[in-house]
Amino acid sequence: MDYSFSILILLLPLASFLIIGLPEFLNKKYAWAPKVAGSIGTCSLALVTLVSYATAITYFGGDRLADGTLPTVVPYNYTWLPLGSLHFDLGILLDPIAAMMLVVISTVSLMVHIYSFGYMHGEKGFQRYYAFLSLFTFSMLGLVLATNIFQMYMFWELVGVSSYLLIGFYYPLGAAIHASKKAFIVTRFADMFFLVGILIFGYYTGSFNFSFTGTEIQLAEGMQELSFCNADKAWSMGAMLIPTSLVLMFIGGAGKSAMFPLHIWLPDAMEGPTPVSALIHAATMVVAGVFQIARMFPLWIEYAPDQMSIVVVVGAFTAFYAAAVACAQSDIKRGLAFSTISQIAFMMVALGASTSMGLSHEEHGALGYMAGMFHLFTHAMFKACLFLCAGVIIHAVHTNEMSAMGSLHKYMPITSATFFISCLAISGIPFFSGFSSKDEIISACMHYSPVLGWFMTGVAAMTAFYMFRLYWCIFFGSKANLEHHEAHHVSEHGINAMTFPLIFLTVITVGVGVVTTLSGFGVPGFDWASFGNLVTADGVQYHIHFDPATAAISTVVACCSIALATYIYKGDEQPVADKLYATFPNLHKWAKNRFYMDNVYQFVTHKILFRYVSRPIQWIDETIINACIIDFTAWGANAAGESIRQTQNGDVRSYAAWIITGVIALTLIIICF
Repeated sequence: MDYSFSILILLLPLASFLIIGLPEFLNKKYAWAPKVAGSIGTCSLALVTLVSYATAITYFGGDRLADGTLPTVVPYNYTWLPLGSLHFDLGILLDPIAAMMLVVISTVSLMVHIYSFGYMHGEKGFQRYYAFLSLFTFSMLGLVLATNIFQMYMFWELVGVSSYLLIGFYYPLGAAIHASKKAFIVTRFADMFFLVGILIFGYYTGSFNFSFTGTEIQLAEGMQELSFCNADKAWSMGAMLIPTSLVLMFIGGAGKSAMFPLHIWLPDAMEGPTPVSALIHAATMVVAGVFQIARMFPLWIEYAPDQMSIVVVVGAFTAFYAAAVACAQSDIKRGLAFSTISQIAFMMVALGASTSMGLSHEEHGALGYMAGMFHLFTHAMFKACLFLCAGVIIHAVHTNEMSAMGSLHKYMPITSATFFISCLAISGIPFFSGFSSKDEIISACMHYSPVLGWFMTGVAAMTAFYMFRLYWCIFFGSKANLEHHEAHHVSEHGINAMTFPLIFLTVITVGVGVVTTLSGFGVPGFDWASFGNLVTADGVQYHIHFDPATAAISTVVACCSIALATYIYKGDEQPVADKLYATFPNLHKWAKNRFYMDNVYQFVTHKILFRYVSRPIQWIDETIINACIIDFTAWGANAAGESIRQTQNGDVRSYAAWIITGVIALTLIIICF
């Protein structure tokens, strides 16, 4: 099968970035007109989407291996820097998760490009915005198509740069600059661990490849080539350090995917334009960490199955923490941001639960792995829809605070309907896409450990609660703002550039949900919907099938949570909510303030690191290195020059005397010795 056209997936957004961006950056006088820049970026992404869909359809419909699984295809691979047995390659790798990610990234990015025509209309720097969008999309596409860990790291850092530029798009605002720097610093700190893990991995394996199959260098073979110690000792060190390198790489992924305690950058990243928030949360930056674990899943299973428990623990705690914080947020975008953190943590838990515990590796590994990647797909669609709905609302009422909204359903019927459907999907209601993926995650957790399964069921209940808290407060809340809405003609203006993406993403959410739900319940005619064709775990295919008990429990729990949120928050008055706030004021205050994690970071950095680490280092630098060494050396050279300057006076008699003295001294030395 010829996949040579797949190179266009990377070339088109890169060309779009250069065409739109260079005139803007070199000379603003000759910059593209905003509509032209937006049209170039959007048309480029439309072509990328077509090529991505063609690539995915060709791949999934192509020839299979003897065991029925899909092959790994490398249409391009170029050795960039050969370093002995190690070499840095650049290329394109296609496998089930890469093909799936092409669909996710291109679809969401195209919807964001279309949506931005309306949302960013009239904004200063419109063409700069579209240039950065193209760079962001190019970076993430390059990451998922990478043929090796080092190439992934290169695009990983480009994703970080792109997010920094887009989060700080409103650079005249101090909050935007602060948020962009915070995101950049926190993720760079995590990426340091990723890089160290890559270097350890490359050194002890002799390869930067994602797995040890086919033409890759075998671990034992790589150990035998080391000369600093014997092969047995090298193998022992390698067996210990390979899991260490994978855990270090996971720290990099945890920073990018905002896992606790490296999550602090993501809520502040809401200072960027709302379409950027949709792109970051749904299809690009925060899913990079999940994709990293999934991409190196065979390595985890083979060399570090026990260390997968770290992924499970971090993911489970993050899911609960973020859900608790989301229940108390009054800012619509920050509420959705913590929802994203919790949902990404669900995916991490699913991948971590892919190690065998009580079941065969084949059955259990496929279940957790497939569930995590399927949830990545479904979450991208309904979370992008939720953020874009939030953008429509903010664009109309000019604030992020839910207290200024309320009763918007009569003014924004399309937004209300699409937001409602997305809430049902993320809550895990049957026949919506989130039901299939979240139910499978909970099933995988139940097989891994019943305690973990029930814990994640509780977090899923919290998800349904805080999402419908958002919905009722925004669309059916206080009527105090009705006169304001009418006076300012609040409306979504029918189907346009901003509402079309909402409808499109909602159709995907419902369509995927219906098909996968019917497939999971074994309805005849829907067997083709099995996502065993979409993702495989270590060569194992998985077919959607629901555990009736788990599906029933998760559905009942979700419905109860929705009913509770409806009882508390729907209506003009909210006496139950007010009573809860009065009864537990400190709990609500702590949750609303993110349990003061930002304050903890401020204390650690300013009171401990700056005071007890940075200041002593500064004193050593200024007093010992600068004053005692550098300044003393300069003073000594200057003093020596001053002392011998008198000998260079131009007096011939003085020079003759020095010559005679030197000759006599040399003569005496020769005679004596």
